[in-house]
Amino acid sequence: MKDKIVNGMQIFARAIIVPILFLPIVGIVLALSSILSNPTIFGQGSFLINIGKFIASGLWPILGNLSIIFCIGISMGMAKEKKAEAALVGLFSFLVFLGANNEWLTLTGKLVKYKVSSDLYGTGQTLILGFQVIDMGVFLGMILGVVVALVHNKYCNKEFPGAFAVYGNTKFVFIVLLPILLGSAIVLSYVWPVIALGIKALTTFINVSGPIGIFLYGFLNRFLIPTGLHHLIWTPFSYSNIGGELAVNGKTYYGAYNIFLAQLSDPSIKVFDPSAKYLQYGMVKIFGLVGAALAFYRTAKKENKVTLKALLIPAVATSVLVGITEPLEFTFLFVAPFLWVIHSVLDGIFEVAAVLLGVRTYGAGGIIDFLAYNLPAGIGRTRWPIYVAVGLVELPVYYFVFKFVIEKFNLKTPGREDNEVKLYTKKDYRDKKSKDEKQTNESGKDNLASIIVEALGGKGNIETVDNCFSRLRVKITDLDKLDEPALKTTGASGVIKNGNNVQVIYGPKVNSVRNKVDKYLASQ
Repeated sequence: MKDKIVNGMQIFARAIIVPILFLPIVGIVLALSSILSNPTIFGQGSFLINIGKFIASGLWPILGNLSIIFCIGISMGMAKEKKAEAALVGLFSFLVFLGANNEWLTLTGKLVKYKVSSDLYGTGQTLILGFQVIDMGVFLGMILGVVVALVHNKYCNKEFPGAFAVYGNTKFVFIVLLPILLGSAIVLSYVWPVIALGIKALTTFINVSGPIGIFLYGFLNRFLIPTGLHHLIWTPFSYSNIGGELAVNGKTYYGAYNIFLAQLSDPSIKVFDPSAKYLQYGMVKIFGLVGAALAFYRTAKKENKVTLKALLIPAVATSVLVGITEPLEFTFLFVAPFLWVIHSVLDGIFEVAAVLLGVRTYGAGGIIDFLAYNLPAGIGRTRWPIYVAVGLVELPVYYFVFKFVIEKFNLKTPGREDNEVKLYTKKDYRDKKSKDEKQTNESGKDNLASIIVEALGGKGNIETVDNCFSRLRVKITDLDKLDEPALKTTGASGVIKNGNNVQVIYGPKVNSVRNKVDKYLASQ
């Protein structure tokens, strides 16, 4: 049962990241458009203000309709095959639910009367695509996406003989879903208000628990990274009412990330909402891990320092610039798990420190995101210099704590191994890539992709292939066929196994690796 639960969580975490991968692009462009639309920068009446508002108006509908985006993304992400059709059925299902739920609320006299949409704030109902329905936030899309995917995976290949053949396959999936959707539209009208009270209680607990709540949030968000389940921690706080609610310019926004972006467009807001406390988990990416890397280097054996430096420099740059930490974290996760616990504790402590000092920044990513979001917002509204100051303290603390623990307990961190362990550097990967490209030109095949596929047990052993920001996420049939050493020769910095779900850590180049694997599988 435990394995089934973990496996299900892995599949959901893998699927939910599919739509989330696009949202940073939306956020950064909105942040930049806020600069153009700020009259204090360009002056009242500037044509640039209208351009900024025009750009923002084209992107806000995405963040304002995350529920349907999650529904389609999860339907597609969890589908084992025929993903495009699963996404289309997800869209159909979402629209069916909206229409049915609105009609049920009307028939039962539960529809709340309003003059403007802001009147619905706090009533438990909202407007989605013109339908007045129960307010489930992004959870509606998540729930429907999971239901669609489960039904799709079970019935997408169901065929019928004769004249009924036209109703088979994914059409039959939609037929099966119809009574489920109609029933859900009724049941959730009564059940969700109770669930909403539970969510409100959870939010209240985290808020009233103050530093303890923030510490637990930060600790778990870091500690669960090896399992890939950390997405289930920060996602609801960023995009649902678990992370806060705020009305800006007559419209209600849910989740710390959405609230932050909404405030960017309103110059009248002097200090950003406290919900930003859920966005400070990137500090360790910019500062803390730099200190950890310095500790690894200083404690390494003299003969290993040159090789270790070649490994650490690109890994640190990846963490600082774009906020992808796995290439660095996985250099010590498996060889010194005790250090991983200390790492997670320190991360939680410094998030608490930043929040207690009044930080209201967007601090969830690397330095590029940090500058793009916070410079347009301004110092007064985000207090971003305090974030930097706390980070500059975090860096030496990480260095001295890591160095002390490594030496005290003689931990076999990178460069301190008793036996020679090959550390695959950036140069190694480039040489390997060059060799693979040469073999590709000679044989007409992508050798890197073939090694990955064979290391995963061959095409017949691979059920699904996806990726997140830094990991190739694969579900395989037989875990005994997995060849971890072979995977690490392809430039992977780590391999995680949870049941039959395998995560191969490639860092920022994961999209390129995923494309090669997809093309190779399609050609076989």
